[in-house]
Amino acid sequence: MRHRVATQYLLAALEGSLPVEQLIHYRSANSKLPGHPELGLTPGVKFSSGLNGVAMAHPDKAVFCLGSDGSQQEGNDAEAARLAVSQNLNVKLFIDDNDVTIAGHPSQYLPGYNLVNTLQGHGLGKVIAADGENVDSLWAAVSSVVMHDGPAAVISKRKIAPGIGGLEGEIKAHDVIPIKSAIQYLEERGYPNAGDILLNIKPHSQPYLYIGSSTELAANRVVFGESVNGVLDKLSKEEAAKKVMVIDSDLEGSTGLKAIHQKHPEVFLSSGIMERGNFSAAAGFGFDSDKFGVFSTFSAFTEMVISEITMARLNNCNVLCHFSHAGIDEIADNTCHFGINTLFVDNGLSDVESFLYFPADALQMKAVVERVFFEHGLRFIFSPRSKLPYILKPKVKAQPDSETETEHEDGDRAKFFGGDYKFVPGKDEIIVDGSAGYVVSFGDMLHRSYDAVLRCRQEGLDVGLVNKSTLNIVDEQMIMKIGQTPFILVVESLNQKTGLGSKYGTWLLERHLTPKFGYMGATKEGCGGLWEQVIHQNLDPQSIILKIKVLAQGAAVSH
Repeated sequence: MRHRVATQYLLAALEGSLPVEQLIHYRSANSKLPGHPELGLTPGVKFSSGLNGVAMAHPDKAVFCLGSDGSQQEGNDAEAARLAVSQNLNVKLFIDDNDVTIAGHPSQYLPGYNLVNTLQGHGLGKVIAADGENVDSLWAAVSSVVMHDGPAAVISKRKIAPGIGGLEGEIKAHDVIPIKSAIQYLEERGYPNAGDILLNIKPHSQPYLYIGSSTELAANRVVFGESVNGVLDKLSKEEAAKKVMVIDSDLEGSTGLKAIHQKHPEVFLSSGIMERGNFSAAAGFGFDSDKFGVFSTFSAFTEMVISEITMARLNNCNVLCHFSHAGIDEIADNTCHFGINTLFVDNGLSDVESFLYFPADALQMKAVVERVFFEHGLRFIFSPRSKLPYILKPKVKAQPDSETETEHEDGDRAKFFGGDYKFVPGKDEIIVDGSAGYVVSFGDMLHRSYDAVLRCRQEGLDVGLVNKSTLNIVDEQMIMKIGQTPFILVVESLNQKTGLGSKYGTWLLERHLTPKFGYMGATKEGCGGLWEQVIHQNLDPQSIILKIKVLAQGAAVSH
């Protein structure tokens, strides 16, 4: 069940493992109440997953699993059910069947999908559908299933958010309940002061003003879909439907595909929470040289489709993949949703290139999509959950012999990726030139690195900044240029162990380049919250500045 953690936190509070007052800080930074359960983090959370294995380890006990019509769409749930039946494990499934997932109603986008028939088809000896809002019906079903020897399930049929005005049975009730609806619901049930509590919960804005980037923000993950629309707008509806297929894994509102669904339904396919099958469908569609599949999900789920990516590459399929929620910035669901092992998708041999792109702002995202949409082979585009500022062109001197710097005029020409900018795959870009060393960054860390670089330059340290938006291809001209400077620092929000930094040092040594080298990335489990995740990982501008100065000092000593 999606966000079953709310039930676990409530039970933890009721049994005294954590104070009830703490529940109001759900998903807040450092509250230890992330959007998904993490064993060992939250007092009272006693499990995360592994139903069948737990049952095997404790054959004398009945093991209970909370699930949903959404989670049951995953292929591994089917595998687990068949294993439970084959071993007659004493597991009990309690499944909330409310006909709602993030992006739609399963009865509409997966007609024919029926939980009772599905579980019976796997061989479960007892599967009972019950009225989820009728205690007598539920009690009878649960009692029968618990007493059954072997795997069995209760399918609780109910509408989502029962009794909540404007939300009952609606898709928008999937997670967060609007304050207005919550207050009305609580007041109707005799809690007139609940509104005061809810209205006094205020968001914590980030107390930092970045230099080198705009105050205007845009969501790259949304711009991806809008940019695809721009490409499709140039085709007739008939040509687009024949040439392009966009498949959604129940995340269209989060990954930008919703815009495509609304404007170009002729290419769009609403599918369920079935990443492996959906990716394979996109790849199969793109098997012909003149057809192109588009697939999207969260970056954390790249690890679910690695084998399918390998087969698509071996079959020379044309697939454009958009993995949103990359990195750690604003990942309120915390560590299990960190999209930090994105370079895993570059798992082919060296004789076939795949391209991994992580644009720095909305304008570069648009440029990337326009450039690579109809390229052949596998292409991967990453975006963060957070909105990003626009990267601005560096200040320029007012006159050739003047020491005074002035800003570019407002408008697109002040934005680095605006105006006549054209994206070139595999080409790194110098944001600001330097002689003391370079920071290499990309995506959601570029504006933070830019801020750090500019502040160092204000102190007289002539540091440069490179945007490496193509993550896995070496720009030979650029690496030779910056590799001959005193130091290089790679800054990213990906896993420090598997990200760009883990490769860049090798690339330098292979070319006999030996600057002082450092790399920064995600190194520890998250703290929850939004922008606080970046500070928690020591990836904020001040931490970058500190690392720059350490490398610069080390380079000065060695020379």
